[in-house]
Amino acid sequence: MKLVVAIIRPEKLEDVQKALAERDVYLMTVSDVRGCGRQRGYTEVYRGTEVQIRLVPKLKLEIAVNEPFVEATIEAIVHSARTGETGTIGDGKIFVLPLEDAVRIRTGERGGNAIGP
Repeated sequence: MKLVVAIIRPEKLEDVQKALAERDVYLMTVSDVRGCGRQRGYTEVYRGTEVQIRLVPKLKLEIAVNEPFVEATIEAIVHSARTGETGTIGDGKIFVLPLEDAVRIRTGERGGNAIGP
């Protein structure tokens, strides 16, 4: 089992969900987050004063998948979250972490059975 954590642009969520659904990956947790990377924020004018916004709004997806679904999940996110043909700075990152155990609270199922097929 793996935990796939993806940081994406908020406007790409619908495309990512659609791409994941096509690969039979439906279960995820989505959080609003803020962060900065190479994008380094942007400048905005607020009440006549120029303000530097360093933390950019993003979405964090957490997706627990069994081993056979890991590559399909990564591929779906990469292709659907990318801006344009080659992508641009700020499109996001994907992290893949080992997932030691999972427990479905309702039934008490553990491991791969708790997160799906």
